[in-house]
Amino acid sequence: MARIKIELPGNFLFTCEVPIRITDINYGGHVGNDTLLTILHEVRMQFLHQLGYTEMNFSGCGMIMADVAIEFKHELFYGDRVIASVAAGEISRIGFDLYYKLEKETAAERKLAAVARTGMICFDYKKRKIVSIPAEAKTRLRN
Repeated sequence: MARIKIELPGNFLFTCEVPIRITDINYGGHVGNDTLLTILHEVRMQFLHQLGYTEMNFSGCGMIMADVAIEFKHELFYGDRVIASVAAGEISRIGFDLYYKLEKETAAERKLAAVARTGMICFDYKKRKIVSIPAEAKTRLRN
């Protein structure tokens, strides 16, 4: 069976830290796939915040996730600190890709825990339709 392979960009625009909480742990004793998606959401919100945006106010429009791909590399456990890096990728007329690198920081090293890509589409929630990405947002994502 073919596996997903995500090519990460060389430069990341943003980095933050996300602690693994006890509520993030599943019955297997580690962070589950569903929780990893919520961690990506938290990281995306922090990234957007530093640009002056939210998912509901992205330079005048909202955004919605069109797709997601995750490669799991290393288990995460309660108390781990995740260093999350974000970079914008391909920007189209209606959306853009975000790339995520999640690393587990230990006393001795950083281990790659997961890489991911989300496809984000600009969306007008009042009209319930896809809209073009605002020019200002394109500029900020590229810087």
